[in-house]
Amino acid sequence: MIDSVGVLGGGLMGSGIAEVAARAGFGTYVREVSSELADRARKSIERSLGRAVERGKLSHDDCVAALARLAFGTDLQAAAVGKIVIEAVVEDLEVKNHLWRELNRLAKPETIFASNTSSLTIAAMSAASGRPDRLIGLHFFNPVPVMPLVEVIPTIGTSLATIEAADNFVRRLGKEPVRAKDASGFIVNRLLVPYMLDAVRAVEQGVGSTVDIDNAMRLGTGHPMGPLTLLDFVGIDTACRIAEIMFDEYREARFAPPPLLRRMVLAGWFGRKSGRGFYDYTVDPPTPTAL
Repeated sequence: MIDSVGVLGGGLMGSGIAEVAARAGFGTYVREVSSELADRARKSIERSLGRAVERGKLSHDDCVAALARLAFGTDLQAAAVGKIVIEAVVEDLEVKNHLWRELNRLAKPETIFASNTSSLTIAAMSAASGRPDRLIGLHFFNPVPVMPLVEVIPTIGTSLATIEAADNFVRRLGKEPVRAKDASGFIVNRLLVPYMLDAVRAVEQGVGSTVDIDNAMRLGTGHPMGPLTLLDFVGIDTACRIAEIMFDEYREARFAPPPLLRRMVLAGWFGRKSGRGFYDYTVDPPTPTAL
């Protein structure tokens, strides 16, 4: 029975995963590479929980209880104590595999390892994990406290017991698990990434303006936001990196990052997090940028 969680990485996804784990009653340790980043993760979760209280989504007592279940630091051994360890670090296979090798020496044999990768295959981590039967993908979606879906991705070597434990864990977090094949992008990104890239190509080809393309898809298909707004939310650099990984895997033109996307990355236009992407977020309300 999973009763404690280690989270590797306290960025946007890692802090979100840690928050929902703590809210669901799990003792949770967030491990970062520096004290400064660990403190930033703590403050991020405190703000998120505070907003949930303000909106009436969480009681004050439950907020206090969730915070009490959280710990932050740089100690990998402390993270390895969790019955499940979830990595949410940079989308780089070498970085992830280095962590798995270290963790395999520290964690108990029964500990489950889970990757939150959005595009890399789980099988590519099997050997490094040292425990292919207890390695699985758990792909959460941003913002984690709000989005109800988690893709559960076993490899051919993942044991049935691990799959069942992962499904149960996801449900205890209040999320809905869907089973996905271990192929780059899984279900959601396999369908979503080409859609967003086609929106960038539509801008390049003058099919419509940034605003008109977004409004067309939002109002014409009922999407909560347009594809270019979504790219800014995801991060232009993140989307470009995911597209590169998926193109390397499938060698299909629909996964290739368009030239405009690459130029925006080179310019440091990453979307909301940098203040500028397809829209300029330094003004209120955001306005479309000249591309």
